[in-house]
Amino acid sequence: MRLNRDGSVPADNPFVGRQGIRPEIWSYGHRNPQGAALDARGGDEVNRVEKGVNYGWPVISYGTHYSGAKIGVGTHKEGMAQPEFYWDPSIAPAGMAIYSGKLWPEWRGDFFAGSLKFGMISRPTGTPLREAERLQGPETARVRAVAEAPDGSIWFASEGQGAIYRMTPGG
Repeated sequence: MRLNRDGSVPADNPFVGRQGIRPEIWSYGHRNPQGAALDARGGDEVNRVEKGVNYGWPVISYGTHYSGAKIGVGTHKEGMAQPEFYWDPSIAPAGMAIYSGKLWPEWRGDFFAGSLKFGMISRPTGTPLREAERLQGPETARVRAVAEAPDGSIWFASEGQGAIYRMTPGG
């Protein structure tokens, strides 16, 4: 959804004036966006959210139901966008942050996605996106949230340890 600060609908939204479509919609077809983060570049996949684009959920997906059953009609369909990156098998992504580079300049623009399934934080980076690293340790069991603090440190919440941790460069 995209709204003006006063709650009105921007005139240039992609579905303004289209019969049977809510004018507030900016894009659609997103799976549960637990790991939504905003970035200048724009579930189980990373999408660059763009005006009027259909990302396919639940018609297309690289994931499967918890039962192992197939979701939708496959991974591709005409008129539906492909993800910029996806995890296979799914890491059950939760919190996500896009890093500024304040303490680790080499990580500027990198994604940090918590994993509820594999006890780690995934670090996709580059163009095209690829998983460069998995940060793992006893602290990363079921990472629910990831955020960058104003000082550039990375904070994450671990369900497995029932704690919040702060990452800074090592000495």
